[in-house]
Parts: sequence; structure tokens; C-alpha cells
Amino acid sequence: MRFNSTVLIAAFLTVIVAFFTAEAKAQHLPDDFYFPTGEITGNVFQSEEVTFWLETVVDGLSDAWALAFLPDGRVLITEKGGSLRIVENGQLSPQVIGGTPTVFNRNQGGLLDVALHPDFINNQLVYLAYSYSQAGTSNTAIGRGRLDGYMLHDFEEIFRGHPNTARPFHFGSRIVFDADGFLYFAIGDRGVMENAQLVTNHAGKSMRIYDDGRVPRDNPFVNVDGGMPEIFTLGNRNIQGMVVHPVTGEVWSHEHGARGGDEINILRRGRNYGWPVITHGVDYDGSPISQDTAAVGMEQPLHHWTPSIAPSGMAIVHNSARYPGWNGNVFSGALAGRHLNRIVVDLENERAVHQERLVPGLARIRDVRFAPDGFLYIIDESNGRVLRLVPIQR
Repeated sequence: MRFNSTVLIAAFLTVIVAFFTAEAKAQHLPDDFYFPTGEITGNVFQSEEVTFWLETVVDGLSDAWALAFLPDGRVLITEKGGSLRIVENGQLSPQVIGGTPTVFNRNQGGLLDVALHPDFINNQLVYLAYSYSQAGTSNTAIGRGRLDGYMLHDFEEIFRGHPNTARPFHFGSRIVFDADGFLYFAIGDRGVMENAQLVTNHAGKSMRIYDDGRVPRDNPFVNVDGGMPEIFTLGNRNIQGMVVHPVTGEVWSHEHGARGGDEINILRRGRNYGWPVITHGVDYDGSPISQDTAAVGMEQPLHHWTPSIAPSGMAIVHNSARYPGWNGNVFSGALAGRHLNRIVVDLENERAVHQERLVPGLARIRDVRFAPDGFLYIIDESNGRVLRLVPIQR
């Protein structure tokens, strides 16, 4: 079979033009695509690189945990108690989305993350991470349903963690899809730290599955006797931030330490991130967990926070005209630290070189999103609000 080189070149150029056109559209959505533009109210902050004001775009929330921005201008918000809320025309609807699973809302458990299928525009699939209970025990699950109006239709559970435990904390969990359509999420060690080093359970691990729950055959522990086939990495204490890096395509995460030792890691197939064999933190009563901060065969974090900031939510600013001084920076919410953390990264050497604490003392910040409209949004858990960072030209 002979190929016409002119046709091939034309097809290639068409793909390239389409790609960059899509990128351009994503970076030039109207300021009011998700929320109407407000007037500056005096809540202005001067960071090292950007002057901005914090605009409240949603309030009246209860234990809000995560955000997902729909391509038609609507926004989904999870509340830990079990409600999936929706913003339409910039307003929080009083109508709660039906068809969601019953969740185990206790301590750190509840309705957690929300994410859209990569082909959401065609299939309308919404994914939820949540905790469930069974006979006095609990664990983390992943499920999905088709959004239509105020209902998730045909909701199905595609993953359940193993084993359950009566301990009500360290559930994880964030959900991301990579460019190949693989779904990643994580479960914390569930309070049994030794489990994070055992591939015979899901605790203290990140997972990688297909969008319908099937297991990729090249997952690292598929052929290990007794191994959980969904496991992608191990030795992760409690991941509550996860994002696909816009340049490298790899999955980045951060996880809670105990007293100190919060970490940023790049999740790579089969790698061991050390918990609890190596750590920069100590236990909550001050007693040592390990004398070691490094060991052969275990990964070093890209960055660690000691003392702990209790990181939650993660975003990377990329190709931004709104925040040019922040391009390439990693942003994390801080629950204990009550601020938004900005980290400057040397990507080539995979290390943090600088950090800045924005809006110190503001609130427990639960989620951080770099949205399709090019704005950074945060969930103020303390006051039941969603805020966006609006840059001010000086």
C-alpha cells in the first residue's frame, strides 16, 4: 500500500492545529465562564510574584471536599457528609444531585473526591471517591455514574479497598486520569502503618486501573503471589493531593506525615516511598517512628514539610496568562497550616527550590484546582466557601 506524503503531512498539520486551538480555547475562556465577575472588595494580597484578591464565588457549603469543573460552565462540589452539589449559572443550586452512594461519614471518612471522565463531553461519566461501612468496619471505594440533570444514573462501584478496618481515618483519596486514560487514586494506611509496606493489601498505596475498574496487565504486582493487582506504588502514608503534571504527564502527589514529614512525590510504577521505614516525622506523642530518613530501594520525596502543614488538594499552574509569575509552580492547601502553599520546582532535577505561604491564617484549605478558565480556586473548609484568586494588574 502506497502513502501519499502530501496527504500525511496535511493530516499531521490538521492534528497539530486542532491541538493548539483546543489549548488556546482552554486558556481564553471568558472570566465569567463559571462565575460572574465581581468588584474588588479590598481583600487584596501581594505575593512575591502576583497581586491578587480573593473572591468568594460559592458559600453556604458544609464540609466541602472537592471541585470538578464541567465543560458547559457548571461546577460539581462534594460535601463530606454525602451530598454532591452543583453550581449553575454561577449559583449553588439548592437541589442536591441524586443517585450518589451512601457514605461512611465519620472522622476522616465521607464523600471525598470528584472527577470527570476524560470523554465526559460524550459520556457524562462522573467518578467519586468515598468511604463505605460494612459490619462495623470501613474502607475507600471508587464509583461512577452518568450525570443527567440532578441525577447520577446507573451508579456503579468499580473498586473497593481491602481489607476493611474499624479505624475511621486515612482514607485518602484523590482521583486523576492521565493522558492514556488510566485512573489513579490512593488509600491511606488506615492507621496501621505497617500495612503500607505489604502488597497483599491496599492500605498506604496508590492504585492504577482502567476507567471501568479493570486492572492493567502491566501493573507492577499483577503477577506477585497474593499481591493486590491494582497497586501502582507503596509506602504512601495518606495521599490527599494528586495531579497529572502538565509537562511530563506523570502523576504527582502529596501525602500527610505524622508530626512532620509531609511529602511531595512523583508516583512511578512499582516504587516504594518508604512509609513507615523512612520518614522525616515523629509520631503524634513525640516518639520516633523510624531513625532513618533514607534507605536503599526507597524513594526520596521531591519536597517535605517538617513541621507538618497537613497538605490537601494540589494544582500546578501551567501556560497561564493570568498568573505568569506562577507558571510551573505547585500549589497545595494546608489544613493545619491554614494557608495556600506555593512551591517553585526545579523540574529537571526534581526538587523544590523555594516556597511561599499565601493567605496565612485564612482557613483550613481542603482543595486547590487550576480550572479550565485559567483561575486558581480553593475550598475554604473552615467557612464553607469556594474562593478564586483573581490577579490584579499593577
